[in-house]
Amino acid sequence: MKIYTKTGDKGETSLVSGERVPKNHLRIEAYGTVDELNACMAVMKDSASFKDFNADLEQIQSLLFTIGSHLAATEKNKMSLPCLQTEDISKMEEAMDSMDADLEPLRNFLIPGGDLSSSYAHMARTICRRAERRVIDVINAGENIHPVILPFLNRLSDFLFTLARYYTFKHGAKETPWKPRS
Repeated sequence: MKIYTKTGDKGETSLVSGERVPKNHLRIEAYGTVDELNACMAVMKDSASFKDFNADLEQIQSLLFTIGSHLAATEKNKMSLPCLQTEDISKMEEAMDSMDADLEPLRNFLIPGGDLSSSYAHMARTICRRAERRVIDVINAGENIHPVILPFLNRLSDFLFTLARYYTFKHGAKETPWKPRS
């Protein structure tokens, strides 16, 4: 199978249903941002020397592909899509609780950073927040999306924040609290 099709050379692409839309369509923006998040998470995962949550991260990355397929499908879609479940959100919450057990309580806003993997986790968190905003744009345009997508992305940004703190802790780095000017 060739990677290039030449069908997008005029600024359009196809949704899962076959509908042609501009490449800046709200759905394309949403699943494109989810794809960007997935790629950033790969860099984050690969940069960390601590690998205990890699299985969780790989599952989340797979679910991001699932979310992308749902965002690329309108009501005209006739294809069967992979399953999304609220249990996927619960698993992230359990992982966060596990990480939190080793972390100092959060008392301040934190300046992103600490070590390279932590910085990538913060970058992934901000991309996740943007993906969440793009999904809200799709909803506000009157389009239906799977009900798990928005809460999943919301919880994922919390997971990535917690993971950033955890990487900092496990890699022996230091968190930098935000100290606003008086």
